[in-house]
Order: sequence, then C-alpha cells, then structure tokens
Amino acid sequence: MIHIEKKILERVNTWLTPAFDKGTQDFIKDSIANNPKALQESFYKDLEFGTGGMRGIMGIGTNRINKYTLGKNTQGISNYMHNVFPNQALKVAIAFDCRHNSKSLAKIVADVFSANGIEVYLFEDLRPTPELSFALKHLNCHCGIVLTASHNPPEYNGYKVYWQDGGQLVPPQDIEIITLINAVAYAEIKFDANENLIHLIGKAVDDVFIDASVKNGSFNTTAEARKKLNVVFTSLHGTSITTIP
Repeated sequence: MIHIEKKILERVNTWLTPAFDKGTQDFIKDSIANNPKALQESFYKDLEFGTGGMRGIMGIGTNRINKYTLGKNTQGISNYMHNVFPNQALKVAIAFDCRHNSKSLAKIVADVFSANGIEVYLFEDLRPTPELSFALKHLNCHCGIVLTASHNPPEYNGYKVYWQDGGQLVPPQDIEIITLINAVAYAEIKFDANENLIHLIGKAVDDVFIDASVKNGSFNTTAEARKKLNVVFTSLHGTSITTIP
C-alpha cells in the first residue's frame, strides 16, 4: 500500500475544506482510497507560475490546471492590478484556443476578474494569440490572458499573461505577481462573477485586427500580382480557422 507523505496530505486536506466544490472533494476521497499514487502526483507540488504564465496537465490538485489553480493565479493578478493601477477603471482581455476545456476555463478566469471589479472583454470563441495582443491594446486593457498550452499533448492546458504593451510578462514584474499569487489562500478566491462587467467580443475586433494586420499592413499587392498568387491553407484544427478564411 502506498503511503501518502505528510506534507502532501496537508495539501490534500486543504482541498477537502468548504472552499472546494463537492465533486472535487469526492474525487479526492476516492483517490485516497483507490489511487494514492496518482493523488501524490497531483499534489506533491504547486504548478509553477513562470515568466509567461503556466501550463500543465488538467485535473484536480495543486500540480494541475483546474478551476482553483487558475482562480488563484487570477486572484493574485487582480490584487496586483489594483495595487499598481490605483483608482483606475481596470480592464482585461481574454482569449482561448481549441484545447479541451479552454472555453470553460476562460469563463472561470473572466468570472474571477469581474468579481474583483475588473471589466472583462472575453472572446466568444477561439482566436489566434496575436489577436489577443491586438485586442488588449485596441481596447486599452491593462492585462490580457490566453488559455492555451501551445504544442503540449492534449491533456495539457495553460494560462499565459500579457501586459499593457501587448507582450508577455517580463522580469521583474513577473516576480512581483508570483509573490502575490503565492500569498493568496484558496478560500480568498472570488468566483462569484459580476456578469455586468463581462463583455463578449468577436467580429468587431476581428475586422479591426484584419484591417490593421493585412489590409493596411505589409501584405498589400497590386491587382496584377494578386491574380498570380496561390495559397494553400490548413488550420490543423487550430485557432486560425476563425480568422484566415
């Protein structure tokens, strides 16, 4: 029989408190009895938040991508935004890709931001990451989030953080945010959305993005040249399927 280490058991017991939903608690109780090895893998450490954000296997536990680990990140970032932009009307943009659970996880992230009084612009469906950077600046947001795990296997998902310049977080800002995230207790996460602060965005931003990057960008050609131009396109089930056609 596999023995669960004391420090891991302490983490597990935290997830058996009322801050966590019944389904999560039931899953953990079942794992303690029937799959302690998997439980140890899920709880032996915290999923690390790095310079660009974090990615990992989806599932229950501190070492997994789930409602609570993403909620903790989002609560920490919300606290940071209130600290560095005092007395400002805060805004974030959120995009997601076609990975499993990306859409539902993006909504959870939007809920937490809105519960912290931050206005949210949430893409209605999957979009390419560059459009998130564009939307962030176009809508004058303070922060942007993309739910994606890039090239990782299908059981993974991730959470990338972008700042006012449209680029990913860089030092020393990332350390300041990580410090606040680590200070957040799970019971402190605000999950109760203020739906009035969540706005779905889509075609209106798409059109401006395409105009800025293609029609008015470096891809202009003469009418004669366009007649000779042939393109083969496949999105490979990716986010560009919403934009390129």
